[in-house]
Amino acid sequence: MTATVLDPRTALVVVDLQKGIVELPTAHPADGVVANSVALADAFRAKGLPVFLVRVTGGAPGRNESRVPSAAPAADWADIVPALGPRDGDTVVTKQQWGAFHGTALDLELRRRGVTQVVLTGIATSIGVESTARAAHEHGYHVTVVTDAVTDMDAEAHRNSVEKIFPRLGETGTTDAIAELLG
Repeated sequence: MTATVLDPRTALVVVDLQKGIVELPTAHPADGVVANSVALADAFRAKGLPVFLVRVTGGAPGRNESRVPSAAPAADWADIVPALGPRDGDTVVTKQQWGAFHGTALDLELRRRGVTQVVLTGIATSIGVESTARAAHEHGYHVTVVTDAVTDMDAEAHRNSVEKIFPRLGETGTTDAIAELLG
């Protein structure tokens, strides 16, 4: 793991830490991912750096081979977990795809704030987080993924993303390391 560096205009982007997703079975406890994301969100807010809370309320059209849930989600399924926010100054991004850039104003909002780097946390590592990391990289942002603030429903998929994909898209670091860089 290479030492992570933070740009002066870095934003925290928290992916899909919402009621319906944190209740899914995951490879690592979702409570730990939430707690680490909350700690980072608080640290970013204290430094006056932007916090973006991403939630998913739908899915991309088109066929796939995975099972589609037969029951409608609960009314609060897409609500951001209360411990995380949103707080004053946070931006909530609602997406319909895996990644937080496609079909949303995320890129525009980041650029309006002069952001050059995104720090990513959330669930699921190989789906929403990885898709967002890939798009951030393609949009020219420096990318850092917080390895102890992400998890997946599949342990092997999580491992592959953390060990093989994220180092090619940017940098990785732990919650403590990122918090230390924030001062």
